[in-house]
Amino acid sequence: MTDFSSIYSQILDAVATVEPRVAEATRQELRDQRRSLKLIASENYASLPTLLTMGTWLSDKYAEGTVGHRFYAACQNVDTVEAVASEHAKALFGAEHAYVQPHSGIDANLVAYWAILNYRIESPTLARLGAATVNDLTEADWEALRHEFNAQRVMGMSLDAGGHLTHGFRHNISGKMFTQLSYGTNPSTGLIDYDALRTAAREYRPLIIVAGYSAYPRRVNFAKMREIADEVGATLFVDMAHFAGLVAGKVFTGEENPVGYGHVIASTTHKSLRGPRGGFVLATEEYAKSVDKGCPMVLGGPLGHVMAAKAVAFAEARQESFQVYAAQVASNAKALADGLLRRGVSLVTGGTDNHLILIDVSGFGLTGRQAESALLDSGVVTNRNSIPRDPKGAWYTSGIRIGTPALTTRGFKEAEFDEVADLIAYVLKNTAPCSTPTGPSKAKYELDWRIAEQVQARADELLEANPLYPGLDLG
Repeated sequence: MTDFSSIYSQILDAVATVEPRVAEATRQELRDQRRSLKLIASENYASLPTLLTMGTWLSDKYAEGTVGHRFYAACQNVDTVEAVASEHAKALFGAEHAYVQPHSGIDANLVAYWAILNYRIESPTLARLGAATVNDLTEADWEALRHEFNAQRVMGMSLDAGGHLTHGFRHNISGKMFTQLSYGTNPSTGLIDYDALRTAAREYRPLIIVAGYSAYPRRVNFAKMREIADEVGATLFVDMAHFAGLVAGKVFTGEENPVGYGHVIASTTHKSLRGPRGGFVLATEEYAKSVDKGCPMVLGGPLGHVMAAKAVAFAEARQESFQVYAAQVASNAKALADGLLRRGVSLVTGGTDNHLILIDVSGFGLTGRQAESALLDSGVVTNRNSIPRDPKGAWYTSGIRIGTPALTTRGFKEAEFDEVADLIAYVLKNTAPCSTPTGPSKAKYELDWRIAEQVQARADELLEANPLYPGLDLG
């Protein structure tokens, strides 16, 4: 049996010889995570082999380009790990093409956007002008092409309905690249209104329709999304960063599986997929060449050590045990939602059928910021999040978002998540906003320290019964 304790202790001892503060912060992070109920829907725990794969000399090699077509010499080993990662990704998702170089989810989305622009605009323009590359264009031609690149329309889910900044919003580069129109959810159900989306798409005629979410607690019908995209001549781009693990684990199948419907699909590797921090892009064969231009079009030098870790994580996700895990993630989310509802906690859409839950805390007289902080005081790690048509905006918010991937990795099942629901409800019911001369505070709150300690003690019991990296002893 591999002695991971010895391996990691030696690694941190070596780090400490240069900068002991970094070594100690790393040890402390493990202690903190071991004692926290991690409910942030976008976080998980990578396996020890995946983590170890990132700490190698593959980090030292420049390898711009793609497999077999590098701008640097001696890239044969990076070629191997990238090819293996791509091979596993294609097999895992049943995709025609996989590009595993993106360093993050935002990078993956940028690669997707520029690949679509390249395929839909640059390539036809070059063919029309008889040019092989943009270098062959006149300055006037190139200026016209630049204008066309930056005059395109995109449709994406609104932020308060559960969309992401990278879906065309002004605080992100995507909102500066495109003119964006948001689609939302039905006010009475909180669900995507496909008929309204279709009507808006017919009027707006976007180049790209973005499907996917970061805080929408339901599944998406990608067959309907593709039908709408085809009707208006748009490319369907799917951001599956949050639910990639549920796709890989065969929880989302048929019309709920974006592969086969999305022209281009981007994702992270570190959320429900349980891999290293990074991204990747899947595409149909027609978009493959454009996607492979990600470096140097958008990305800098590929991170060979992270691509190697992606290969390991994809290989792990191809095992039958990962399907068992993914099914448990969804089952646990339902148990957590049901437990919250029974205890009088209001949920956006009234529940969940994926891995995340959005709690409306306004009924407790709290903002999301107050709820997030009070729960953190009690050892429960969440993040505040806007809810549809949120009156408190994106900073204070009226909601908190929670998810089940991380604690499911630790071994939590339905009974433990019902206990977690009890802890959350107990904290929220005993937290109150502080009064100020102008009324209730949006940030400051009151929670009896004895209640916080009681919740932490109950959380400790759950966590000790489901240890993080069992057998790993770093002192």
